[in-house]
Amino acid sequence: MTEPLLYRIVRPIVTFLFKLVFHPHIIGKENIPKTGKIILAGNHTNYFDPVLLLSSTKRTVHFLAKIELTKGPLGIIFKNLGIIPVDRKASHNKTATNTAIEFLNNDKLIGIFPESTINRTNNVIMPFKKGAVKMAYETKAQIIPFSITGKYKIFGKSVTIVFEKPYEVKNKDLEIENRILEEKISKMILERR
Repeated sequence: MTEPLLYRIVRPIVTFLFKLVFHPHIIGKENIPKTGKIILAGNHTNYFDPVLLLSSTKRTVHFLAKIELTKGPLGIIFKNLGIIPVDRKASHNKTATNTAIEFLNNDKLIGIFPESTINRTNNVIMPFKKGAVKMAYETKAQIIPFSITGKYKIFGKSVTIVFEKPYEVKNKDLEIENRILEEKISKMILERR
């Protein structure tokens, strides 16, 4: 399973420009292993969040993203960046889940926002979907929780992303595991407020 060529070409350019404009504060990127099956899971604050994630690691991040991104004129670009399309209207996304599991079983890195949309509420986080913990349990991949805090300010002190140490999902009760992930990320966000 090869890495998408367009991603490898675009990532260094996008990373350079993104860091030049936003000066993000990246903490704990050493917690992202250079190899192996990993799920990056965290809160979703802005359309720039995926760019912040891909700027935080040299590994290719295969994002689970809304299927609408694969439609229209920009669809070809997003498809060639290696995203895994998710139909948010479907009650179960077997195709997206199975594709992500296949990537993980090939020691790839998945990026997921379990809130499944940008949080525009006053709550610390919105309820998580169980996809991240389900995939981790089924593939024995490790989850690295991350938190995004602050605002994307041009040429100013900007957004912060923190990566925690990886952990394993060992309990087959995914409701419990999902609450654990929610609590980890909520705590990380509150610690930086």
